[in-house]
Amino acid sequence: EVQLVESGGGLVQSGGSLRLSCAASGFIFGIYHMSWYRQAPGKERELVARISYEGDSSDYADSVKGRFTISRDNAKNTMYLQMNLLKPEDTARYYCARGWTTLTSWGQGTQVTVSS
Repeated sequence: EVQLVESGGGLVQSGGSLRLSCAASGFIFGIYHMSWYRQAPGKERELVARISYEGDSSDYADSVKGRFTISRDNAKNTMYLQMNLLKPEDTARYYCARGWTTLTSWGQGTQVTVSS
């Protein structure tokens, strides 16, 4: 069964850093593009970053560009999101998803809260 499990969220001060992980199982991780999304209360779910199946291409939302870095380790079936210079507006639940445009599987999310 396809499973995506996020971890690494928590409470951090403005300007701090956090690294999220997404552990994948139940499918051949290395042949799928992967994405990070986030959703804050009262807001639409938005794309944060996405990465190609080999990890050689990626793109980012303008709001996180230069601060966040997406990466993956296909040998470990894991995707990461390194978040630096965090801002209160980054507060959201962060979701791991399989796909680039069409998302075929989702994790349950991990909460990130940035205090001002």
